[in-house]
Amino acid sequence: MQLSRRKFLQLSTGGLVLSAFPSIALASPATKARTLVLNNLHTGESLETCYFDGRSYDHSELNKLNHLCRDFRRNEVFAMDKRLFDQIARIREVLGTQAEVEIISGYRSPATNEMLRNRSSGVAKKSYHMTGQAIDFRLKGVSLKKVRNAARSIRAGGVGYYPSSNFVHIDTGPVRYWS
Repeated sequence: MQLSRRKFLQLSTGGLVLSAFPSIALASPATKARTLVLNNLHTGESLETCYFDGRSYDHSELNKLNHLCRDFRRNEVFAMDKRLFDQIARIREVLGTQAEVEIISGYRSPATNEMLRNRSSGVAKKSYHMTGQAIDFRLKGVSLKKVRNAARSIRAGGVGYYPSSNFVHIDTGPVRYWS
């Protein structure tokens, strides 16, 4: 099959756009299912879910993930950005592990975020947690440094490294790193 010059340029431009925005490429349709096993360390709740079947997201499973990642202090559920779960699935794939995801913090209500800001200088005023676009987690039995390095390697958003608190932060904002 021969490509016309116009078709070649369209395909090339599409590839450039996807390489410039890796989170778009990460969220594009895949051919394999994405399954996660998660545990919210604050509530003790666990979930094993296949939230993406290889063609589409399962909204009922995403709702379960939203509930698991809720602001446990206020019992408020918020729609989490499904790309976070895609990032975690990708991180596990890069590391070659099926390790359980231990959630430290998912959604935070503005009131909870402000309360935490008053206790710690490390909490952002406009935290992505308040928009369901961030999660703090670790992978059970996997070195935190390896999780951080894998998260950085997929270049899908922000990655914060908190070894003294034993978690990695990821979000779906611009690609950036700290700590």
